[in-house]
Amino acid sequence: MSTSTIVFAGDSVTDCGRMSTADGLGDGYVRELAGRPELAGWRVVNAGVSGNRVKDLAARWREDVLSARPDVVSVFIGINEVWRRFDENDPTSDAAYEAGLRALLETLDGVRVVLVEPVLLPKDEEQRGWAQEHAGKIAVVHALAQEFGATLVPMNAELNAAGDAAGYAPDGVHPNAAGHRLLADVWLRYAGAALRS
Repeated sequence: MSTSTIVFAGDSVTDCGRMSTADGLGDGYVRELAGRPELAGWRVVNAGVSGNRVKDLAARWREDVLSARPDVVSVFIGINEVWRRFDENDPTSDAAYEAGLRALLETLDGVRVVLVEPVLLPKDEEQRGWAQEHAGKIAVVHALAQEFGATLVPMNAELNAAGDAAGYAPDGVHPNAAGHRLLADVWLRYAGAALRS
């Protein structure tokens, strides 16, 4: 019986130092999921890279994602598209984000796809000012999930509803250990069925 493969593609929230861990899983939600019974028997691949935006993911998509011959691909990307507008004056329009993400999804014929909302747990007034930009990226994820029949994980909504933002992501973006456990819980609640279909 062949082993099924799931690839987690994304940015630093997915990466979590994967290159410095022997099994390449990093120390975040991907490792947490790999240890859950629901993924027993699955080959888990972490393809996150810190700082990535969709355009960066596209540049390494074939090598890091498609070459793994995945049965399921989970895509969790978009917060850097928001952040770079404010810290480097390097915006990514919603249209560009949508076009880039759509191009990646179009390569996944026959693959079960999970799309995860980019998460922002605002720590201060400055980050609360990112709301409109962030909402635009979330709307794109929702629209593409519907268009491609992907499983949608409303990660941002769930984490914000959990309260205690600083207790999960002190800088507003990068989860701590408790935050990564919550990410894994939410991912399984919405996407667990994709592992069984």
